[in-house]
Amino acid sequence: MTHDAQGYGLWSLVILNSALFIFFGFSFFKPKSARDWRSFGAFSAFLVALFTEMYGFPLTIYLMLPWLRTNFPGINWLTHDSGHLLEEMFGWRGNPHFGPFHILSDIFIGGGFWLLAASWPPLYQAQKDGRIATSGPYAKIRHPQYVAFVLVMFGFLLQWPTVLTLAMFPILLFMYWRLGKSEERDSIAAFGADYLDYMRTTPAYFPRLGRRPAAPDASNPANLSTKETFHVVDR
Repeated sequence: MTHDAQGYGLWSLVILNSALFIFFGFSFFKPKSARDWRSFGAFSAFLVALFTEMYGFPLTIYLMLPWLRTNFPGINWLTHDSGHLLEEMFGWRGNPHFGPFHILSDIFIGGGFWLLAASWPPLYQAQKDGRIATSGPYAKIRHPQYVAFVLVMFGFLLQWPTVLTLAMFPILLFMYWRLGKSEERDSIAAFGADYLDYMRTTPAYFPRLGRRPAAPDASNPANLSTKETFHVVDR
């Protein structure tokens, strides 16, 4: 069976899809600082690894082939459609692009790119004005752009899980968490108590259900000190 019949060995599609999604991410994220480039570079590496297996060489399929053939007989695992592992393993026998995991994948990917696009205008305006970004997605969470990258990557994992991208995903989660901490330290140094107040009222990654807590009244001695506030939000 040739690579063309299998739907692999299509390196032009690897390059095209990698370039297309990296360009989308770049146009929405617009990295400037070294921190921005690190986060965007990790996201780009994930995409290249993904599309290399999706259209180039299906390393995960080859590694899992004995187990797959034993536990899921009757499926030709060397076709492109069979690379949608979750659809095949859970018994979806229609077009995998209309399967439940693929549809859920599209929702996560689309939502991630929407969040990335919605986060840029308020961040750009805040940077231009020399203030903290607190509008748009920043009114709900402190790091919407990192959350957006994670949503896109998780969506692709649902659509086309691979050994390499599954191994990369928790490493990238930890990396984005570290970058978020570094970003917060810089923001505290730049904005002081104002950013600490923002941290107290706005979660880092998961939107808070219910009403947003009111900012502390600095004139009230019963309120937390700046040091105490930092311990409350730094979790």
